[in-house]
Amino acid sequence: MIYKIIIERDAAEMLKSISDRRIREKIRERIRGLKQEPEKQGKPLSADMAGYRAVRAVGQRYRIIYQIVAEKVLVIVIALGIRKEKDKSDIYNLARRVIRLRLLEPPDE
Repeated sequence: MIYKIIIERDAAEMLKSISDRRIREKIRERIRGLKQEPEKQGKPLSADMAGYRAVRAVGQRYRIIYQIVAEKVLVIVIALGIRKEKDKSDIYNLARRVIRLRLLEPPDE
């Protein structure tokens, strides 16, 4: 089954902010790879991020945070960026903020 990929506005901005064109393209390739069997990729997140998954990209340095909506055959990318453990700009902290502030808009479909 082929999933449709939706990149949320915040995630698209995070992708645009990456200055290295080669890294951006590798992340795009990894996101496109989520079209097939996204539930078998990455790892499920827990606690306040339960229901979301994270997959590594670009030499394990970057993370792509996404949600699978199986009944609509959708993968929604909510955030992406560098893993900086114990840093305010860590991608998991940014993703939590997006989720907590309910900045995510439900898909139209």
